[in-house]
Amino acid sequence: MIDHKFRLLKPELTPMQLPDMNLLPALDALLREGSVTGAAARMNVSASAMSRTLGRLRRVLGDPLLVPAGRGLVLTPRALELRPRAEAALVGALAALRPADPLDIAAVERRFTLRANDSLALVLGTALTERVAREAPGVQLRFLPEGDEDPADLRDSVDLDIGHLPDLPPDVRSRPIGEHRYVTVARRDAPHAGEPLTLELFAATPQITASRRGRFHSVVDERLADLGLARRVVATVGTHITACFLALGSDALALVPGSVAVRAAAAMPLVVRDVPLSLPPVATGMAWHVRLDADPAHRWLRDAVALAGGDESP
Repeated sequence: MIDHKFRLLKPELTPMQLPDMNLLPALDALLREGSVTGAAARMNVSASAMSRTLGRLRRVLGDPLLVPAGRGLVLTPRALELRPRAEAALVGALAALRPADPLDIAAVERRFTLRANDSLALVLGTALTERVAREAPGVQLRFLPEGDEDPADLRDSVDLDIGHLPDLPPDVRSRPIGEHRYVTVARRDAPHAGEPLTLELFAATPQITASRRGRFHSVVDERLADLGLARRVVATVGTHITACFLALGSDALALVPGSVAVRAAAAMPLVVRDVPLSLPPVATGMAWHVRLDADPAHRWLRDAVALAGGDESP
């Protein structure tokens, strides 16, 4: 049985009131100088104004701080205890309110997480990695592959999203990098490698495509259908680099971005030819959360990515 005659009374909690932080510089000056006149000169105020401030400090701290001793004043034990703490607090407050120092990227120790497909990781990552190794020894780059992208990832786990950008939420910033067009690569000694790549030859030659979702149909098929033609896609793979390797071991054409084709042909016995169709360019950009917009190191990263992509503007 519960006895209701007695209740446990809890004190009503009220939000803690912050002290007037304008008192901190005056407290530091008074404790450093040990006099009202000296503190007033340090603070560039009148002695009477500093005397009034001392009165406020005495009420806030519950201690006289400075007391008469002969013709001068001396610090109380509480004031002596507060002197180093007041100095440190003032230094910390000034540091917190001071604008950031100019960025020295060579002194930055940071790990950036970037999300990009294999083509962009190859094209942008090569120049970006070289620049980081040369200019920013404390910076690490973590490249993540594309997947089921969610712009919300930019709020906590991804520092920079690079690629074809979807509609972005209002708390995400973006910047264009450039455009790329698709070309074909084929084995250098393929039967058709020495012939001009006409529309008819393009449609008649087996092809390899890259699709993250395994799609065989694309705008290429739509443009061919408009012309009464069709192609045969013999394989679709997850990355453009894989498509290049498959073309290296077959007579098929692989459709890849031009920037990837140039690098692949420099390392493999491949020939690069334009697609004999009018295909729309693919725009590329980068996106980041607004929390990183003013961060100097992240701004350096964005500029480095833009330069790697051929954008000369900051």
